[in-house]
Amino acid sequence: MIYQANNPKPRLITNFDQALVWSVLLLLSIGLVMIYSASIAIAEAQFGADRAMHYLSRHGIYLLVGLLLGFIAFQVPMQVWQKFVSYLFIVSALMLVLVLVPGIGHEVNGSQRWISLYVVNFQPSEFMKFVMILYTADYVIRKSADLGCLLKGFLPITVVMALVGFLLLLEPDFGAFFVVTTLAMSILFLGGVSLKIFIGLIVILAAGLYTLILTSPYRVDRVIAFMNPWEDPYGKGYQLSHALIAFGRGEWFGVGLGGSVEKLFYLPEAHTDFILSVLAEELGFVGVAAVIGLFVWLIMRAFIIGRLAAKLGASFAALVAQGIGIWIGIQALINMGVNMGVLPTKGLTLPLLSFGGSSITANCVALAVLLRIDWENRQRLRGLTV
Repeated sequence: MIYQANNPKPRLITNFDQALVWSVLLLLSIGLVMIYSASIAIAEAQFGADRAMHYLSRHGIYLLVGLLLGFIAFQVPMQVWQKFVSYLFIVSALMLVLVLVPGIGHEVNGSQRWISLYVVNFQPSEFMKFVMILYTADYVIRKSADLGCLLKGFLPITVVMALVGFLLLLEPDFGAFFVVTTLAMSILFLGGVSLKIFIGLIVILAAGLYTLILTSPYRVDRVIAFMNPWEDPYGKGYQLSHALIAFGRGEWFGVGLGGSVEKLFYLPEAHTDFILSVLAEELGFVGVAAVIGLFVWLIMRAFIIGRLAAKLGASFAALVAQGIGIWIGIQALINMGVNMGVLPTKGLTLPLLSFGGSSITANCVALAVLLRIDWENRQRLRGLTV
């Protein structure tokens, strides 16, 4: 909305992108409902019938913390984020190092990705995704004149990406490595990096990813299972085969909320990585289509906000807004692809829906910053019209 001079005190709601806010709130609400539905059986088995709401209550607390941190993040001007982004990056990188320190890092299912805070486990890689968006956007602005030069413009950020990627692969967290690398590359592309250098790096990264897969037996197994999960439905293809069964049972309108059979100890990680499969079984094609539509709308709003920021001369904010849209989009796409059997199994949550304290708080902070960019855009437009 463009403010008029004869309306000096507009209502508060007009200061925000209502479409963005409602899409986020709807996704968060769907997530709460589906986490309760997907986790009630496992919560009863683990903690007893009187604690069937264990995962729901914990996710509710995580969400409240995320909203509080988001409210704080919204108060911070984009100039301040840009000023202190280097410090944020250093802190995030140090946390990735701490994860690997025995006694500090906490191992779950063979991966050491968490720092134990006694009450909860903190996953630094989730916040590194957001910080990488800020850092790369700032780098593009500072090095805009050198982005066509391999040594001055491209090599330094490549070294940074390699360092972060190395730390993530030591955990190992191949999914976070892929997301962080994709985010940095996307922002560099949007920032105007030389096309020849960009294509060259893509080729190098593709070769590197191929090598990482071939040199790791468990990654090869995941690719093989993804290509034909029915070859070993009780072993390598167990997760994907049950995810596909859930989709098949859901058909058009689902079996009804709470009626999923696959969540009853058949589908591992039903309330985290495979929450979309439970949603598909209970709400059917219509439910999945609604969730996809909400994500598409959210991503479109992020790019529209970023494009407006660019037109108003806020280049850093523009890249951050579009980077947040890419983050939500690429992670949602990978998670959905895994659930539907079109991508190899990866441990990536579905943004705003899956259970997980670090992921939901990082998402809330990032979306609050996106809302801040929209708010600053509207303030600039208001100044132009007054």
